[in-house]
Parts: sequence; structure tokens; C-alpha cells
Amino acid sequence: MFSKETYIARRAQLCRDLGSGLILIQGNNEAPCNYVDNTYWFRQDSTFLYFFGIQREGLVGVIDCDNGKEYLFGNDYDIEDVVWTGPLPTVCELAKSVGVDNSGDMRALQTLCTKTIGEARKIHYISPYRSDNQRQLSVLLGIKYDAVLRYGSLDLIKACVKQRSIKSDEEVAEIEKAIDTAYNMHVGAMKMAVAGRYEYELAGFMEGEARKGNGPVSFPVIMTIHGETLHNHNHSNQLSEGRMLVMDAGCETAMNYCSDITRSVPVGGRFNDRQRTIYEIVLAAQMETIRLSRPGITYQEVHTAISKVLAEGYRSLGILKGNTDDIVAAGAHSLLMPHGLGHMMGLDVHDMENYGQIYVGYDEETRPSNQFGLASLRCGRRLEKGFVVTDEPGCYFIPALIDKWNAEGLHRDFINYDELEHWKDFGGIRIEDDILITDNGCRVLGKPIPKTVAEIESTMAGC
Repeated sequence: MFSKETYIARRAQLCRDLGSGLILIQGNNEAPCNYVDNTYWFRQDSTFLYFFGIQREGLVGVIDCDNGKEYLFGNDYDIEDVVWTGPLPTVCELAKSVGVDNSGDMRALQTLCTKTIGEARKIHYISPYRSDNQRQLSVLLGIKYDAVLRYGSLDLIKACVKQRSIKSDEEVAEIEKAIDTAYNMHVGAMKMAVAGRYEYELAGFMEGEARKGNGPVSFPVIMTIHGETLHNHNHSNQLSEGRMLVMDAGCETAMNYCSDITRSVPVGGRFNDRQRTIYEIVLAAQMETIRLSRPGITYQEVHTAISKVLAEGYRSLGILKGNTDDIVAAGAHSLLMPHGLGHMMGLDVHDMENYGQIYVGYDEETRPSNQFGLASLRCGRRLEKGFVVTDEPGCYFIPALIDKWNAEGLHRDFINYDELEHWKDFGGIRIEDDILITDNGCRVLGKPIPKTVAEIESTMAGC
């Protein structure tokens, strides 16, 4: 945990921003895997972590904006639990560790909620993403299970987004720890990427390196020679010469701050001419993001700018044709990059995504597009100092999508489908870093992970 003063200050700010009512922040519970006592790895809710910082299941934090009182509720372990777990702090002790003066068991929480409802005061909560927390809110608030999701507090969401979007120096330091571990994950996997190995060997190595860094992976590892499938979690393929290998993986620190890095490398360690050509186009777009990103520009504008870099590269190969600005305006380039440039990152790898992307990545000024590709941009809003976002352009030759667009006659003025036929066996490439928006630009976070053609070939050669 950070110091208790950090959590005290965060809760005080949240209380000021909400102004009135009772704020109820649920932690997560253990989740059974295949029977009750065999659980999945426990992951605390990120909102609870941000404001209360405690890594224990079965807790609920409460902030009363009308009288300034703060509470931590949960049931203490009994002797039957302690036999299996060893001595554990009480809920009261946990509360004191983060500067909360009041605590109680879950019956006391029910009493407080019932009293607050009787006083006709507002109870703010984030609509839960887990069914057990949805059931808990149904009981605590006396509303139907299905109604729980409808009554989540938009005011609370906006107040949380306001705070969590701006990363403090101590948060940035945690994110960089996660990226430094990701360095070990990616560099080690690069050196293993030789013909004859299987994807699962490299994915397993990455998971092990994440654990060596004292945290799990921040999302299921994407490790595939079929990079044209954007989120390919199948690791059964054997590596072979001539294939590009897309490695999208990150980890969490012990405090659950995340990294999210992608590198694409040639199996065997040497780029062939086709691979190098496409790689350099994607890398140019990725570097253009770093050049452009600064406070005041929208990430939607950056996405559009790097799309022109990609389109111009494809135009030079004869894959696209016509005026570059017209290509991008029409969205024809999105055939080869049907996703957005990046997303917020922090305590969640897609930071705060449970709040709703429209509230996190967009605002009243910047709204999502409905154009294919651009519509998938998770963060389009105006950048501010302290934002941490991913920079992850890519190029994907997706046979099914190419065939569909061709059959429908889409963008024939801009797309050379005959030339595309020669690229349908290529796969895909994605390059991703995590960047911090600074006073007048941005900074790539963490230890630099090999990214240029020369750096990757040298690393894979063991130099």
C-alpha cells in the first residue's frame, strides 16, 4: 500500500466532489474455480483499491459526505479460518491502517444502509460487474436484483474518473515497475522465438516472469503467429520461419498497477523484406504518436494523424490508392487497423473500463465516432498532464474481413483488392508502449524494450 495519508486524501477529495450522500464502495469476494474451496486468484476491485488500498476479500468501504465519517465493513475471521490461513488482522485493524476510524461487521453495514434510506438520503455506488456484488447491493438497498445496475451513480463515476485519470508520481512509479517486469517478459520471449518452439512455451515464460515480479499478468497473454486475430489467446501453434510473432503482454505489481506492451518479432530473429516493410510503417505511426501526444490535443486527433502515416505507407506499396487524406476520411485504411490507437491505463489495464468507456475515454466535448475502426478507439478525449495511455497502432491482414469488404465492393476507389490478395498470408504486426502525458509532451514509461528492427534483431541474436 501507499501511505495511509494517500488514501485519506483521495477519500477527502471524493467526498468534496460528491458533496452529499453516502458513498458505498464494494471490494471483491473470492470466486470459486471448480468447487467452493478452490478459488481463482483473488483480484481486489480497483475502485476499492484506489480509495481504501486493502487486499482482503469481503470488505465494503463507506464515506458519508454529510458528516465526514468513513467506515470499513467486513466480518472478522474466526478460529476455523485461522487454522487454514494463520493469524490475520481484524477489520478494525485494517481500517486503522488506511486512516478509517469506524468499522463493523456486515450486519452493521445493513443497519447503516437501512437508516440512510429511511432518511431519504442518496446512496452512491458503482454498478457492479460481478453478480455476487450485485446480489449484495440488492439486499443492502432493498431493491430488485435487476434494478441494481440501473441505479448506479453517474455522479460517483464522474468523480472517480476525475481523480483516477491523473496519475500521481507514486502511481507512475508503480506503473514503471510493471513495465520493467514486462521488459524481462518480452526480451526473454524474443530470445525464445525460434522455429520449432510452441507459442505456449513463450506464453508460459511470460507468466512466470510476471510472477517473479510479484504480480500476475495484467490480462491473458496474446502470443501468436496469427497476429491477424487481434486478441488471439490460443497458444497451440508451433513457430516457423517466415512468420511474424505478435506478443501482447503485461503484468501487475503487488499493488495491482499495470503494464501493457506489445512487440512483434520475426520467428528466427531476422526480418525478411516483406516483414521489414510493414514493420517500419507501423513503427513510424507508433513514433508519430509519441511526437504528437501532449496536453491539449485529443487522442482522437492523434489517432487520425497516425492513420495518415499508415495509409501513406500502404499507398506506397500499392495496397491503397488515391489521396491519403481522402483514404483516412473515408475510413478505408481501417481495413488494416480495425481498432483504436490506445486506452487509459493504471490500476486496470483498460483503466476504469467498468465505469463505461463513454465516461472514461470521452467527455462532453469529444464523442465517439461511428466509423469502422475509429469507433473502437477507447480513449479519444483531450489529453491532460498525468494521463497514462497506450500507444498501439497495428497492421492486420484479416482474410475474412478482406473478402467481406471485397464482396461488398467497399472503398474500391481506395483499396487495391488484387494487391491485397498477395498479403492475406502475412498475419499481423502491433507495436505498443505505455506513455505518460507531461507538461508539454509525453514520455515513454519504463526501461526501453527493443523496438527498432536493428534492436530486435540484435536482441534475438543474443547480442
